[in-house]
Amino acid sequence: MGRIRRWAPRVVGIVVTLACLIGAARLLWPQPGLDEQPGSTERQLAFVRDSLDEGSDTAAQELFPEGYVFSNVLYGLAWVQAAHTDSDLRENALRESRWALARIESDEGRAVFSPRLQPAYGVFWAGWTNWLRGAILSLDSTDTAEVQRFSTHTAEIAQAFAAAETPFLQAYPGQAWPVDSTVAMASLRLHDKLFGAKYATVIDRWLEQAKTGLDPATGLLPHQVSPVDGSMLTGARATSQTAIHRFLPEIDPTFAKSQYALYREQFVAYPGGFGPALREYPKGVDGSGDVDSGPLIAGISLSATVVAQGAARVNGDRDLAAAIGSEGELLGVPLSLPGSKRYAFGLMPIGDAFVVWSSTARVLTEPPTLFERDVHWWWRLPWLGMLALIAIAPWTWTLIRCGRHRATGPDRVGPAPTPA
Repeated sequence: MGRIRRWAPRVVGIVVTLACLIGAARLLWPQPGLDEQPGSTERQLAFVRDSLDEGSDTAAQELFPEGYVFSNVLYGLAWVQAAHTDSDLRENALRESRWALARIESDEGRAVFSPRLQPAYGVFWAGWTNWLRGAILSLDSTDTAEVQRFSTHTAEIAQAFAAAETPFLQAYPGQAWPVDSTVAMASLRLHDKLFGAKYATVIDRWLEQAKTGLDPATGLLPHQVSPVDGSMLTGARATSQTAIHRFLPEIDPTFAKSQYALYREQFVAYPGGFGPALREYPKGVDGSGDVDSGPLIAGISLSATVVAQGAARVNGDRDLAAAIGSEGELLGVPLSLPGSKRYAFGLMPIGDAFVVWSSTARVLTEPPTLFERDVHWWWRLPWLGMLALIAIAPWTWTLIRCGRHRATGPDRVGPAPTPA
């Protein structure tokens, strides 16, 4: 027992120090460029698929109303995005994304949405479903039945926008969020990209209407609006802004660039010197977290920060995308195995779905652009300093004892006796 007591602190210290060294290596490891993706993408997708087979989408539905759809649609979209970057993944991507689409269109996938809305089941369900179907067709458009379904559903969405007095359609009866309409509008643009311009008038009208309904405090699209006239109910928040900026470049690169600059200025923050990360509310505004943002830490939304990596990638913001990716490798506590990779020990598979969707993000409708604005050059230093302090902490008492020993010198002994 005595040996255990002596060695246990040393073993703990070694483990903590090694963990900090690994964390520092992950933070410093180069991130993939905008036209690349993480080498672990297939292993991340393998974990998400295994989780879906075990019912993680149904479990996510118990956390928030869109949990089932998001779990599946992000999985399917990540496969498509990955295949656009690596053509060797095409066959697997088509199989898995079609499987995900079928789950979204199942009775369980539509259960919480109203078929009485226009478009049917509301603009959230219709928009994400249509975007995934169009994304699949961007890989393979030889299935004439799927092409017809895409055309039919796109026409239904376009008609709903054309008939509405507001640019922001209802996702649920009596509730509307601009982000959902942004996704749906992107699916119209994707249709025009793949099969010829047909909805330019509807898209242009939507853009003009959206520009008149911006949040006056930030100049950005609001978080929630009145379903009657589109007037703002809640100002811009990062939870929706990060997804909006993932899709605006698909619709109108010029408008997207101006909006992204405002978003970057007002939501990217370095709390306590750490970051970059995404505030849930604009700078100067405080608020509480909810089911969308999750709990806020110093005003930061971890979920919005994850999705912000995808927004940065499609807006050509290389430095921010790389920084968020590096922070994810440090703070996400990734567990890499030969056949899978998961974050936060795999406790929240829907979080892994958001990570892989964001880390593979790419524009499907327009040529990529670049956003030239650096993150703070020193952003890694606070993280490295924190890791250094944690690594040293278990050895503090040992270091103090060594310092005292050197200061006082070795113990003195009396003079040797004089021989007789």
